[in-house]
Amino acid sequence: MQILILVMLFAAGLIAARAVRNIEASKMINSAVLIGALVAADQLIKVLVIRNYPECRGAIVNYFTFKIGDFKVFSLTHIRNNGAGWSILGGQTVFLSVFTAVVIVGLLVYLIIKRKKIAAAEWIAICLIIGGGLGNLIDRARMLIEGTDRFAGVIDYFKLEFISFPVFNFADCCVVLGCIIFCLVMIFEEISDSREKKKSKKLPAAAVKEEEKGQENDEPL
Repeated sequence: MQILILVMLFAAGLIAARAVRNIEASKMINSAVLIGALVAADQLIKVLVIRNYPECRGAIVNYFTFKIGDFKVFSLTHIRNNGAGWSILGGQTVFLSVFTAVVIVGLLVYLIIKRKKIAAAEWIAICLIIGGGLGNLIDRARMLIEGTDRFAGVIDYFKLEFISFPVFNFADCCVVLGCIIFCLVMIFEEISDSREKKKSKKLPAAAVKEEEKGQENDEPL
């Protein structure tokens, strides 16, 4: 299992190296800086959580609660998740790791293909998804390499208080936000393309009418 994850990470590294040669240097540097900053922030927060908050193995303990007046917004806790959101696919660490690695590689390929015309919002969205994905992939890789006795699962710590929702982390926020931005970009692009098609259909029709008018004016009296 450990070998499989290392192979997938190595493959992702090769794709990334290929991307460096194909994407403009400035874009690649900016991408690397943003993704690296997101991964570093995710791992730093997880280290701080481990050092300051004991892991909750039974009932979830709120170690700190952020409030606006009397309204509770979210709490900080410390749990481990060996699955995905809502604890689905629990124990399927290899599958989730491989799936995450494949998605990251796919996004890198997408960046290469659209390197010349990618919009700023779309670029930010992809960097967010890759950064968040790598953050949680590191945790799952540690589970496989160190064993669940030493590293029990992905570290989650944000707990929403105003709604029933799974505990999540900074990496999850990056992935969700990136997906939302990416979907919005796709929707706006589709709307823009649809408007352009309508305009292109109207222009020939208008040109034909103008030509017909010109012919009528040229007819002898």
